Formats: sequence, structure tokens, C-alpha cells
Amino acid sequence: MHMNVAPHLLTEDRAEYERLLDDALRTASERPELAGAGTRLTAAQLRVMALNATALITAAAASEYEHFTKVREEHRAASNRPRTPNPDESPGAVAVLTVLVPVLAGTAAAIFLLVGAAVHLFAPDAALGATLLTAGLMFGALAAAGLLCAGAGLLLTALRNSPAESGAPDDELTRARADWREALLERGVIPFLQAALTATDPGPPPPHV
Repeated sequence: MHMNVAPHLLTEDRAEYERLLDDALRTASERPELAGAGTRLTAAQLRVMALNATALITAAAASEYEHFTKVREEHRAASNRPRTPNPDESPGAVAVLTVLVPVLAGTAAAIFLLVGAAVHLFAPDAALGATLLTAGLMFGALAAAGLLCAGAGLLLTALRNSPAESGAPDDELTRARADWREALLERGVIPFLQAALTATDPGPPPPHV
């Protein structure tokens, strides 16, 4: 049987309403106010009655539902909003230099070290060999520093471009959903089931005369 959906209950929340109703019927024996469930009225009968009275039941938690749907829509809008890059994130001279410096410095270091080693090999007493070797070591250190800076820059860029890990929006959505479910259960489903059972209570038998 199709349930009558209240005007404010969206189609995507029909299943949630049915799950909540089924949970209440499954645990009816744990609630004294639902005594008689399964005897005066079966769970199936109560379920059909509650589905037909969806508009009445869900109206009891209308304010919580309105808040829940509002938070959900805001959360979806924030998740689907395209990320606008900051001006400082665009590639520029600094980014180019960060890439080029290690390459150029490493190349220069290799050249100076090779030439310096060759000069030192053929002319051990020549000052040029030592100078070239020193310059090669300096360019090697510069290349290493450049690689470190480039790695740090890539890491920062990756962290900046990754989705935010903050759980605040999800937490708010979870709380709003829980508040609606609680209000729907305690102010809508349970009172309705209780009223249905009370209406079918035959009462105490008349005294014998």
C-alpha cells in the first residue's frame, strides 16, 4: 500500500519514515504505552494505519523536518560548489623558479665538479681545480636546497587543494537528522500507535449481576 505523503515530506525521505515506523513496531513490546500491540492489533495492521496517516504523523515534527531539509540542502550546495582558486595559487615566476633552480643548479654542479676533478687530476697544484670543485659543491648544495623547497611547495599545494577534512557540516547534518527522527518518533509515531491501540481497547468486562 502506498502511504500518503505529507506536503512537507520529500520523496527521498519516505523510506526513512518507513524505517522509523518499522523500528517502533519491532520494539513495541519494550514500551508500556504500546501494550496490546500484536494482540488487539497486529504489527501489520498498525503499520498500514500509520502509513495511511503519514500526513498527520509527520506534521508533529514539521519544524525539525524543515530544519533538517534546510541543513541538508546547504550541505549539498556546499559540496557541489566549484572551488575558486586563489590568485596566489596560479603558476607564476616563483613556481617556475622553484622548478628550474634545482635543475640548473644540479647541472652546473655536475659540470663544475667534472671539470674541477679533471683539472685537479692533470694539474694538482693549479688553483683553478680547487675553485671549480668548490663551486661545484656550492651549486650541489643549492640544487639540494631547491629540491627541498620544491617538495615542500608541492606538499603545500596538495594540502591546499585537497577537500576540507572538517567534520562540522556533516556533524550539523547528522544532528539535524537525529533531531527530526527523535521528534517524529516521540511526538508522531508513538502517540499515533498508542491512540490506535487505545481506540481498540475493549475495556474491562462488565461485572456479573
